[in-house]
Order: sequence, then structure tokens, then C-alpha cells
Amino acid sequence: MDLHGFLVSIDSLLGSAPWFPFVLLGVGLFFSIYLKFPQIRLFKHAWQKLFDPESGSKAKGETSHFEALSMALSGTIGTGNIGGVGLAIYLGGPAAIFWMLVTAFVGMTTKFVEVSISHKYRETVEDGTVAGGPMYAMDKGLGWKPLAVMFAVTITITSMGSGSMPQVNNMAQVLRETFNIDEMLTGGIATLLLAFVVIGGVTRIAHFAAKIVPTMAVLYFIGACAVIISNYENIIPSFISIFADAFNGSSAVGGFLGATLAFAFNRGVNRGLFSNEAGQGAAAIAHASAITDEPVSEGVVALLEPFIDTIIICTLTGLVILSSGVWIEKHQNVFQQADFTIIEGQYSDTDEVQKQELFNYLNFVDGAKIREYNDEIDVVDGKMTSSNVTILNSRSVAEDVMFYKDDVNGERHPYSGSLSVTDGDLNDLDIIVEGKSLVHSATLTSIAFTRSFLGQGGQYIVAIALTLFAFSTAVAWSYYGNRCVVYLFGIKGILPFRLVYLTGFFFASFADTTIIWTIAAITVVFSTLPNLLCMLMMRREIKNMVNDYVDKFV
Repeated sequence: MDLHGFLVSIDSLLGSAPWFPFVLLGVGLFFSIYLKFPQIRLFKHAWQKLFDPESGSKAKGETSHFEALSMALSGTIGTGNIGGVGLAIYLGGPAAIFWMLVTAFVGMTTKFVEVSISHKYRETVEDGTVAGGPMYAMDKGLGWKPLAVMFAVTITITSMGSGSMPQVNNMAQVLRETFNIDEMLTGGIATLLLAFVVIGGVTRIAHFAAKIVPTMAVLYFIGACAVIISNYENIIPSFISIFADAFNGSSAVGGFLGATLAFAFNRGVNRGLFSNEAGQGAAAIAHASAITDEPVSEGVVALLEPFIDTIIICTLTGLVILSSGVWIEKHQNVFQQADFTIIEGQYSDTDEVQKQELFNYLNFVDGAKIREYNDEIDVVDGKMTSSNVTILNSRSVAEDVMFYKDDVNGERHPYSGSLSVTDGDLNDLDIIVEGKSLVHSATLTSIAFTRSFLGQGGQYIVAIALTLFAFSTAVAWSYYGNRCVVYLFGIKGILPFRLVYLTGFFFASFADTTIIWTIAAITVVFSTLPNLLCMLMMRREIKNMVNDYVDKFV
């Protein structure tokens, strides 16, 4: 089993396991009912509180409500909104968007709870700055030091596995495809800029976020509306597709071979969590810096995060992809090894019987008959001549496939000869495979943005927006990891952490994107479960805090 296969097997037991979405949604639903749906009854109050002049008070803290929210949003508005939505639709079809929205709705309460309780137990550390987050609530509120340490360690790891690595990877990928900028150059420049911002501490990070988040959101909104308006005849069908198949999976259409309810549900919830991070606990670290003596007031502001991040921005991305129709079209692309497989027999996605067999195979339906190929294939002038196999890429039947190999001078030439295949994978990793297939992640969104009156100019909006989204996310997550390191080791751990964080950020710019997404999915689980447990154990304290706040201020 290769590295990606090993990571996928781990993820199948954690974030992609059937139980995880139920736990995540279950806790959010419990608190929604237990606290009488604060995401509804406190929604108007949240907007009022966001611009409250309390930031000028003498309360402990370093940022205003708006700056704290901007910093937290800069951590959540990232590649999950661009690449993550594209990945969710690619895996689960339009129905995945429905489950992203459900996750966001209950996630508004989850975010409200985790921020309120974390803010209550924040403290001032050695250098005079404020530090807070679920680890302090677990330690000081519950007296569960081991659980607090576990959370802090996993968030430190997650800050790289989820907060920075996928961000710079997608950034470099899109800039290469749009402007032909080398990934390593992107990584180098971005790393230098990141170092400048994070070394300035929370004040510089907050000021940066307060300026960049509104700017990038407006830019993205304008570009998205251009696509949706240009494809106005598909707006209603797109909305229907999101809700019509929510409870029975997404039907096959075009090159998309369909997805089961399990795929749509799991990927929608998983990508929803990755996008707004409700339940993960990381954003509570940013909100702990807010200037206020009333913890619930910051929790109220925090419930706006999933609304802005997922219900508004992710829905916009989903409508762009669906209304443009690019998600069911095959596009010329270079096949990544993790998306590519060769199966036994000849299959077509235009034959209904064969399409059903492919559906069963791709969605792991019991009794699927298709098997991965184990033998050799023959290639002449880049074209496969073997007739008893089918090439799949990105969960679709690949077309116009060409095999290439670079010579000693780095020049690419069509390959001729035999290629050994084991369990569907090419054994020669130096072979480059290109062709037409479905695409996913940021590439899918980038193509969708060209389907408007802006033409090819639309991809520049995606490239710029994703660069800003990704960079701001990495900035915020550097602060999350920073505060966790301070909890674990004190301020002496800050410099070593920053060096590791910046190094990982650079190398991730030219690593395999699929593997990085899988790493991110795994690391998310190890911070989410301790945080959800902490919230449940402190539910009565939380309810008393909320009731007192509502009596005083609402």
C-alpha cells in the first residue's frame, strides 16, 4: 500500500467514517435545542454586537469584536470555500451542498458555544498577551489537563496539516495554471510575506485580517455573481439539484457517474467542517483575543462565522460550479497519481448498464464487479493500444489519454513501450499521463469562473481570491498554533514553532495536493472530538452563561 492509500485507510476510520458526521451534527443539534436555537434568536443581536464600541473599553484583550471575527474568518475563509466546495461536488454531487448548509446551520450554535466557554477561561501569559481556547477550558474549567494537552498538540499539528499546507498548495496550483508561475517561486514569496505578518504578533495579524477579509470577500462575490447571472437559466435547476437529491444521493449526469447518499452526506459534512471549522475549536483561540469582559458577547459574534463562510460564500461557489455546468464536463488535465486508476475491461459512461457498474465501483457499493488491473499495458507514441482495460481519472472515464516521459534534458516526449500496472496503478512513477476527465478542487472552480461575460478573465478572479483566501488562512492558523505552543511550552516555544510552520508552508507549495487534503482530514478529527466532549461536559455552565447574558443584554 502506498502512502496515499495508507492515509486514506486511516481517514476511513476517522473523518470519512460514517460515525463522524453524526457526532458533529449531533452535538450541534443538541446545543441548538438545548439553548433554544441561538443562531436564530440571537442572529440580529450578533450583527449589532459586531460593531459594538466595547472595543474601546478597559476590558482585557487585544482586538475588537470586528478584528477578532475577521481573524477567525481569515482562518475559515480559505481553500475550503474554493477548492473544498469543488471537491465536495466532485465526490458527492449537488446533494453535498445541502449537507454543507445543514452543517453550517447547526455549526453556528457549535461555534457560539465553543467560543463562549473558551473566552471565559482565557488568561494572560508571560509576555503580557492574552491566550485562550478550548485547551484552557479543558484545563481550568474541567480540570482535564491530559485532554487539554491532547487538544493543544493536535491543533499545533493541524495548523500545518489543515491550516497552511492545503492553502499554499492550492494557491500554488492555481497560480501555476493561471499565470504559469512556478510553484516553488509562489511558495518562496508567500513564505516571506507570511513571516513578516506572523512575526508582528496578534495585533499585526488582526489588523491585516480586518483589511483583507472584507476586500477578498467583495472581490469573490462580484466574480461569482458574474458567473451566476451569465448562466441565469440554470439558477433554479441548480437550486433544485441541491435539495432534490439530498436524501437519496446525486444522480449521474454527463461525465459525473453519480454518488450515493453516504458519499453526499459524508463529503458535505466533512467539507462543511473543513470550511467553517465549527466544532474543531480553533477559531475560539482567535476570539479569545477580543476586548470584552462578557464571554458570551464574543460567542454571539462568532456564530456569524459559519453563516458568512459557508451559507453565503460556499453556496455562492456551489452555484457557480453547478450553474456553469463544468462539474459534469471533462477537461484536459494532467492526471495525478492519487486520482488515476486502470480497471479491467472496457467501460463506457454512455452505456447505462456499464455506467451503473462504474457507479457501484466508485461508490464502494457491495457486490461491485469491477476490479483493478494487474498486468502490462502497451503504449505506442503516447497512446495506449491495449484493448481490455479502461482508464479512470477523477471518478470518470478518461478520454484522449496520452502517456509521456521526460528525457535526461527534461524535455517531454510521447512514451512507447510496455508499462507494468499493479492494483490499477502504474509502477513507473516517472510517466506523465494527460487527457480529458472530470476535475476537482480549485481547478474546477477556476474553470467555472470562466463561464461568464468575463470570459477567461474570470479565472484571474479565482486566482487572486484564492491567493488572498489561502494566505490569510495560513496567517490565522499560525496564531492558533502559536497559542497552543504557548500553552504547552510557554513563550520559549514560539520561535521554534514559527520556523517549523514556515518551512512546512514552503514545501507544501509543490507537494501532491490529494495527499495534503487527506492529511488535513485526518488531523481535524483529533482536535474536534476533545473539543466536542469538553462542550458537552460543560453544558450546564454554558446554559447558565447564556441565560444570564440574554437577561442582561438582549
